[in-house]
Amino acid sequence: MSVFVTFVGSGDAFGSGGRFQTCILVDAPGFRLAIDFGASSLIALNKLGISHNSIDAVVLTHLHGDHCGGVPFLLVDAMLGAKRGRPLLIAGPRDTETRMAAVNEAMFPGMAVMTPKFDLTYLEMPVMRPSAVGPATVTPFPAAHVGETHPTSVRVEIADRVVSYTGDSAWTKHLPAVAADADLFIAECYFHAKSVKNHLNYPDIVAHRQEITAKRTVLTHMAPEMLAEAADVDFETAHDGLVIEL
Repeated sequence: MSVFVTFVGSGDAFGSGGRFQTCILVDAPGFRLAIDFGASSLIALNKLGISHNSIDAVVLTHLHGDHCGGVPFLLVDAMLGAKRGRPLLIAGPRDTETRMAAVNEAMFPGMAVMTPKFDLTYLEMPVMRPSAVGPATVTPFPAAHVGETHPTSVRVEIADRVVSYTGDSAWTKHLPAVAADADLFIAECYFHAKSVKNHLNYPDIVAHRQEITAKRTVLTHMAPEMLAEAADVDFETAHDGLVIEL
């Protein structure tokens, strides 16, 4: 059976090109997970007519607001407005539960006293080891980004398909393994020519293209300079609402 990947949000931290922040849905039979959940993700889901109550798990690559800042909004609405009943698993790097509690309290002071009526579970995933996220197996790899965010790249195996994602990261020795034979490899491509610390740009990806053995590669998280060149690059590029069937 097919697995569907939906780019709910394909933008950078600053909404370049009017795009929403990172949120990538992976739909397998009977299970839906989101890779990252940026601050604008509820808006993006609503625009696509997708209920956040339908998400079984959120997998966070790192703890920057454009990748995790939508979680407080999801939880508050799940408790107060959407009346969520099904369990929710939030998986991420080390310190995810503590750090997200601080984010929740910063965004919604007093939220700590709210008790969800659904099962809410946090899972902190060690790098270089597979973790069970529902029926999915998620393996985080070390990423080269801002250290305080505990950055990872992730490889998601579900329903005989593999979806992998660099997260925010410069090129690392681990990315060939992240991408290896994946049905879909999603790579951030922040700039076209400009080099920015802790991020990939187009020359990086071209330089390492022989090491990327995924069946399909899609570039995302593009700043204005990259967006202006996106139609002319040698790789497929993402946009909000793009759906890929694997």
